[in-house]
Amino acid sequence: MAAYHVYRISPTIAKLVKPMELLQVFDNYKDARSFTREQRQDTSNSPQDTFKVIFADNALDAEEKLAEFREKPIMKEWEK
Repeated sequence: MAAYHVYRISPTIAKLVKPMELLQVFDNYKDARSFTREQRQDTSNSPQDTFKVIFADNALDAEEKLAEFREKPIMKEWEK
C-alpha cells in the first residue's frame, strides 16, 4: 500500500549517490508534513541535511524516485 516516506538526505561531494536515511512512514500527508517540519527545526540535525517527503508504494520505490536526476525548471523572466 502506498504511503508517505520521510527521508533525511545528507550532503555529499559526488552527485551520483545520495546518502539517504528513512526516518518514518506515514499514511497521512499532514502527519508526514508536520514530522518533516519538526525535523527541519530540530537543532540536533545537521543544517546541511535535507528532509524530503515522498509518496511511494514502498521504501525501495521511494529511494529510486529520490535518487533520479531531475533538471531544474527554467525560470521565465516574469517568475524571478
